[in-house]
Amino acid sequence: MLDVEKHAGEIWTLYGRHQLGRTFDLPELDGWAWDIPQAGPGIDVLGHVAGLRVLDLGAGVGRHAARLAALGADVTAVDASPTQHQRALDRYPDAPGLRLVCADAVEHLREAAPYDLIYSVSGVPFLDPHRLLPALATGLKPGGRLLFTALHTNSAGAGPSDSVTARPEVLRLPGTDIEHQMHMWVLEPQLWEDLVVDHGLVMETVTTIDSPQAGQPLSYRLYTARRPERVPSRPRSNNPPLPHAAVGVGVIVHGADGLLLGKHRRGTWELPGGSVEPGETFAEAAVRELAEEAGLVAVSTDARVLGTLLDRVGDIVRVTVPVLVTRWSGAPQQHEDAIGSWRCWPQDALPQPLFVPSAQCLTAWNPTLPLDHPPAHFQPYDIPDRT
Repeated sequence: MLDVEKHAGEIWTLYGRHQLGRTFDLPELDGWAWDIPQAGPGIDVLGHVAGLRVLDLGAGVGRHAARLAALGADVTAVDASPTQHQRALDRYPDAPGLRLVCADAVEHLREAAPYDLIYSVSGVPFLDPHRLLPALATGLKPGGRLLFTALHTNSAGAGPSDSVTARPEVLRLPGTDIEHQMHMWVLEPQLWEDLVVDHGLVMETVTTIDSPQAGQPLSYRLYTARRPERVPSRPRSNNPPLPHAAVGVGVIVHGADGLLLGKHRRGTWELPGGSVEPGETFAEAAVRELAEEAGLVAVSTDARVLGTLLDRVGDIVRVTVPVLVTRWSGAPQQHEDAIGSWRCWPQDALPQPLFVPSAQCLTAWNPTLPLDHPPAHFQPYDIPDRT
C-alpha cells in the first residue's frame, strides 16, 4: 500500500473515531445519494439488484450497502478503516443480505469471488488507480458493472488534474473546525476513462453531479463502466501508424523448362509477386499477382504456401511469403510496364542479379541453390516438393 493511501486510511480512522464519539448519526437512506444530497442520479442507475452479488467499496457507515441489501442484493461492504467498520457493525449488527468486512479493497478483491456489481461512493479516488483498477477489472464477472464517483472540482474551485497523480485535499471533522489534509486522485474525466479502458473495462457513461447551491463550485462525476462479455480491442491511437512493415508474396513457378523469372526495369530478375491485399490469403495473392504480372492462370488450391521469410531493411520489417504454384495455364507475357521479358531458366543457370526477396524465396524452396543474398529467417509451413 502506498504512503498516501496509508495516510488517507489513518485520517478516515480518525474520522470514524470522531463519529463514534458523537450522538448524532446520519438517517437511513430513503432513496439514494452519491456525493451531494438531492443532486445527481438516484438508485435507478444501478438497475435491478435483487439476487446480484454486490460490492460496496469504501462503505463507511454502510447506509448504501444496507439499502441494496433491503432490495434483495447479496452485499459485501468493505472499508479499510477499523473505526468506520465499527460504525457499520454498530448500526447494522445483523442486517439480512449484508456482510461487513474490514479490509484493504485490493486485497479483498484478490481473494473474493467476482461480483456482478461493484460501486463506490467517492472511495475510488483515495486509492492509487494503477493498484486498484487491475483488481476491479478481475473482480467483476464478465458482463458485470462498475459505478464510482470521483471529485471533479472541490469547494475551493480547484478543478481536476491532467496527470495521474494524487493531490492534497481537506477533510473537516463534522461539528468542528478541525481540518486534516489527505491526498486524493482528482483526475480529468478523460484520464479516468483511459485508465478504465486500459485495464480491460468499457466506459459507458460519465454523469455530472453539481452542487444545487448557487455559487458553489463543488462537483463530482459518476463513472459507469462494464467488464465486457468478450475481450475487446482498439487501436492505441486514432491516427494511422507510420509504415514500418511490408508484406508480400514471391510466386515460384517451376516446370520442365525451369523457373519463371522476369526482368524488372531496374535491372533485377525476379519472381512474380507483390503486396498482399486486405482480405486475401497468401495463396490468393500469389494467384492474383501471377495473372496480373505474367498472364498465367492458376487457382489458389494449386498454390502451396511454403512459409514466411522475415528480414529488416532499414526501419522496415519485411515479411515475404514464398508460394509454389504447382499447376497453371497459359504462356508468360508482359502485362505490366515495370516487369517483362518473362522466361524460364534452368536452376543451374539462373540470371543475375536476382532481386533479394526473390533470391530468399528460392533459397527457402531449394536450399541447395548457389544464391548469395542477405540472410532472412525462414519459418517453413511444410516440406516443399522440388521435383
